[in-house]
Amino acid sequence: MKPLKFSVFGQEVVVERSETGWDAFYPGEGKRRLATDIMIPPDLPEAEIEQYLSDLCHEFATDRNSSDFGQET
Repeated sequence: MKPLKFSVFGQEVVVERSETGWDAFYPGEGKRRLATDIMIPPDLPEAEIEQYLSDLCHEFATDRNSSDFGQET
């Protein structure tokens, strides 16, 4: 499965399916780190991840980036 890339209120997040469910990462320059503050239920359907991230991470939003959210292609 191809990684899912999102802009979550200005923060780039990559979500991948793993053997245990979904893993979220913060990408960097050539590296990435596990987003331990983003726990996605393992049984959550792929189609619901975008809404889940929006609900979970709404505190990332500021006046400047409140509309900067969505899946990247």
